[in-house]
Amino acid sequence: MTTKLQQDLAERIMALVREDGLTAGAWLNESDAARRLGVSRTPVRGAFDHLASLGAVRRHPNRGIELVEPWHAPTDAAADTDIIETAMVRLAHDRESGRLADELPEQEVMRRYALSRPQAQRLLHRLAELEMVERKPGYGWRFLAPPRDPRMHDERYRFRLLIEPMSFLEPGFAPAGSWIEAMRREHRETLSRPWREGSAIGFFEMNAAFHEGIAAASGNRFILSAIRRQNQLRRLSNYDWIFGFERVEVNCREHLSMLEAVEKRDLLRASELMRSHLQRASELRRA
Repeated sequence: MTTKLQQDLAERIMALVREDGLTAGAWLNESDAARRLGVSRTPVRGAFDHLASLGAVRRHPNRGIELVEPWHAPTDAAADTDIIETAMVRLAHDRESGRLADELPEQEVMRRYALSRPQAQRLLHRLAELEMVERKPGYGWRFLAPPRDPRMHDERYRFRLLIEPMSFLEPGFAPAGSWIEAMRREHRETLSRPWREGSAIGFFEMNAAFHEGIAAASGNRFILSAIRRQNQLRRLSNYDWIFGFERVEVNCREHLSMLEAVEKRDLLRASELMRSHLQRASELRRA
């Protein structure tokens, strides 16, 4: 089942196709698309599978992915997307507050969040694609990471403060293609949309793509691997967003300032902005 993330990535992939002026018969590449979008290959692979199901691309074993025709995403989203995203936010809160055990039966997801079986399955498969849960042998699901440990907050930010500001100062730092403009557009759209309960998911995924994109631009595979792992570990915690839209606005504007510094090739300034950004974020505490 196609997730909202895969649908969003499919649309972004086709935006790159149109931007590059590609026509039917052009060859596309998962690794290149993941690099340009600043995400890992797993959700990009799912996005290409979604495009293949729509007839926009065709997979050729041992050859690659052929563009069949440029495609525009439909304007009407699935009717239950908001229901599932709201349930994911509530699930994240329950897990972070210790109300969900390590094992997660499908029936409990249906009962606790008032979902139909297809909705619960869609939610669980989406969590699995994001490497937050895995299917148990035989029956049921389980979380891949322990619930929130208060000590992890300080350790995580001390680690990120060591690594992320230095990404800008790596030799050959260079963002991929139209990444800066894509990020700028997504941040501005986030600032313009009304905030609702399920908005935390889209906000985190955009935030994660921003930080992974900076790490990818460093050209250092170890930095990128570390930031991807950090995003994976903090996903549930950030889906359980308690700091309101005011903090979202601060986050977006700090990211936009970094993008401006990178565009001007003032990488030392960008590094300083990242350090202050992470330092301020580290001072946020849950009650």
